[in-house]
Amino acid sequence: MNIDNSFKMTNLSKTILLADDHSVVRQGISMILKESYKDLTILHAADFETALTQLRNNAVYLLVLDISIPEGKGVQMIELVKAINPEIKILVFSAYEEELYAMRYLKAGAEGYLNKLSSETEFKKAFKSMLEDGTYMSEAIKQKIINATLKKESDNPLDILSNREIEIARLLVKGEGNLEIANKLNLQTSTVSTYKNRIFEKLAISNTVALVSLLQAYDDSFSV
Repeated sequence: MNIDNSFKMTNLSKTILLADDHSVVRQGISMILKESYKDLTILHAADFETALTQLRNNAVYLLVLDISIPEGKGVQMIELVKAINPEIKILVFSAYEEELYAMRYLKAGAEGYLNKLSSETEFKKAFKSMLEDGTYMSEAIKQKIINATLKKESDNPLDILSNREIEIARLLVKGEGNLEIANKLNLQTSTVSTYKNRIFEKLAISNTVALVSLLQAYDDSFSV
């Protein structure tokens, strides 16, 4: 990824921890940052426990944290990181839609949220903002905050689900199949299938992995 003239080489002496299980992602971010900032120290972690160890042993200014990192604990990771270093800046870095996840992680204490599928321009803007100002929000998230405040709308996507849909969603992410859920709730398997499809449609997701991440982020009473 090439750096344009708006992202010039800068003297900046800070330590960054890249916590992502994909080496190519970490190396790519490292290359971009090193081309733009002279004095950065960049650390790596491929799982959450390694990230915590790195945080205990180093004075990290910015943590770039993938939501789906191995050994991760959803939104609880923010609290665990801040317990080690209350002053650290956290940029949540994920392929999950920011419309569904950003607000929860920002409320939990993260200073920024960046979708991995963002444009090159947005990518550079986010890292520049985090390193120089300590915060980052996309225009979409800023607008979502304004709308939620003015219209008093809920920022929890699970609120659009009915009680029965929440009940079935919790069972689905625990690994129970349609037949097991049907027997447990005294429903027809076809009814469970209908509920499942409706849950995915309402939340704009396509698989149970995404559902697990949403419940980890927004359902305080849930644990896998």
